[in-house]
Amino acid sequence: MGKLYIIGTPIGNLKDISLRAVEILKESDIIFVEDKRVTIKLLNSLEIGKKELFTFSEYNAHKVLNKAIGIIKENNICSLVSDAGMPVISDPGYQLINKCWEENIEIDIIPGPNAPSAAIAISGFPGSKYMFQGFLPRGKNKRRLFRKMKDLGILFVFFESPQRLNNTLKEILEIVGNRDIFIAREMTKVHQELFRGKVSEAIQHFSKKNVKGEITVVLSGKEDENEKI
Repeated sequence: MGKLYIIGTPIGNLKDISLRAVEILKESDIIFVEDKRVTIKLLNSLEIGKKELFTFSEYNAHKVLNKAIGIIKENNICSLVSDAGMPVISDPGYQLINKCWEENIEIDIIPGPNAPSAAIAISGFPGSKYMFQGFLPRGKNKRRLFRKMKDLGILFVFFESPQRLNNTLKEILEIVGNRDIFIAREMTKVHQELFRGKVSEAIQHFSKKNVKGEITVVLSGKEDENEKI
């Protein structure tokens, strides 16, 4: 019976990887990946060399799950990585991990960088509790979500695409109000941009440029509520 390691990989800067993660990647008989091209780039940067890679993404998970479980059972060490950050956190992988539990396959985890926690830390906003949404729903469901969290005294963290950012900010201003907001774009990468200010200021700032890259947003909670919770 093999063993599956869940390995956190860098969210941007490839140097942000743990020594233990490198060690297990070197020892792995096979690595389950979201995108082979991305993982090959990481392996090359670490001078690990060629490894057998098996694509396990949100698009094929249901088709290859049983085959993946069979591979784990046949090998000594298998690893699961996503393109960036921790697998499963707004990334594929939960089906594989859940199936391993059902099949009594040993699992271990090597934690690594995580965009939501990194953004919360650098935002400097008060409050130890937060809600992480991942990518926001569209249309009425997004507006409904904003109305629900309007009166919550917790941080609200989510991912957003560059194309939808300004529209989302305008909806936040309309429904939630002119709260303090932190926006991290391309975190830890060469073109990193960190913005902190009011929602109205964020709208002015990002409407003046062609926004690109991966975006993580931290919206402050209702005033005076953070300390009460």
